[in-house]
Amino acid sequence: MDALRKEKIYTIDDIYALPDGERAELIDGKIYYMAPPSRTHQRILLSLSRKIADYIEAQDGECEVNIAPFAVFLNKDDINYMEPDISIVCDSSKLDDRGCHGAPDWIIEIVSQGNKPMDYFTKLFKYRTAGVREYWIVDPMKERVTVYSFEKGVMEEYSFGEDVPVGIYEDFSISVQ
Repeated sequence: MDALRKEKIYTIDDIYALPDGERAELIDGKIYYMAPPSRTHQRILLSLSRKIADYIEAQDGECEVNIAPFAVFLNKDDINYMEPDISIVCDSSKLDDRGCHGAPDWIIEIVSQGNKPMDYFTKLFKYRTAGVREYWIVDPMKERVTVYSFEKGVMEEYSFGEDVPVGIYEDFSISVQ
């Protein structure tokens, strides 16, 4: 009888040991390498992060906008390390020079061709169970924004060009182009 082959469990140390320029995320001890983002991805990232940062600044808000590559240590373990496209963190005690320790309040992921299952399934589950309050999946191919409000237990979909209400704020919506 063959012995069962045990899959290697990677840690955050393995992420930090990657060669310069190589990016990856670590989910439950498994490494997921990331391809460089497209120009469309970067344009959406810049537009959304600017709108969110401008809103927070105009409100004298406490929250902070962070864009990838920005480390999010979701769990208090060494086998989970994420780099969401946009992380909004309202509890400054979670932040240090290494990144965010715990769940951000709001995460936005912009779908790339090769990472659809990660954004729609794997990360959705991880973010929900870690305590993220709101999760947006922005899909440029479908021109759709899927919004999960974990606090309210609802999922809503919007087309590009529609005003998408931000659940963690009462009076803020964003149109994704």
